[in-house]
Amino acid sequence: MPMISVIVPVYNADKHLNCCIDSILAQSFTDFELLLIDDGSKDSSGRICDEYATKDSRVRVFHKENGGVSSARNLALDKVQGEWIAFIDADDYVKKEYLIDLYNDAVANNADFVIQDFEFVKENGTVIERWYKPVEGVYLKEDIIRLVKEQSLETRGYSVSKLFASSIIRQY
Repeated sequence: MPMISVIVPVYNADKHLNCCIDSILAQSFTDFELLLIDDGSKDSSGRICDEYATKDSRVRVFHKENGGVSSARNLALDKVQGEWIAFIDADDYVKKEYLIDLYNDAVANNADFVIQDFEFVKENGTVIERWYKPVEGVYLKEDIIRLVKEQSLETRGYSVSKLFASSIIRQY
C-alpha cells in the first residue's frame, strides 16, 4: 500500500502531460501511486497515460466519459490506496522534493492537511507570481475557515501544493 496517492485529472492535456507525469515520477519520495484519470480526452492524452502505466508500476490509469475535473477526482478518490492524497493538475509540474516536503510537514506536525507555497511559471521558466503558504504553525480545525479566508483559498482554490489525510476526505 503506497503512503501517498497522487491524483491527476487529465482532459486534452497532451501538450503538458509528459512534463507533469515526468515531474511526479522523478520525486525523491517514491512511496506513492499515481492515478491518471483520463476524462474523455479527444487528443492523445489517454494514450500517453497508458504508455506511462506500462513503464512504471506506480501508475494506474482510468478512462471515463467526460464529466469534468470534479467527476475525475471523485472517481480517483474511490480508487486511492494511500494514507495521504495529493492533487496535481495535468498542466502543472512539481519539483523533485514536492511530496517529501509535504509529507515531512504532515508527519512533523501530526497534521491532517498541509499547504505549501507554489509558483506560477511561464513555459520559459520565468516566475510570474509566487503564492505563499500560511504562517508556519499547527492550526486547529476551527482555524481552517479563517485560514481559508486569509489565504483567499475560496477564490484561489488550487489543488496543487496541498496534502490531505485520506481519512479526512473519506469522513467529509
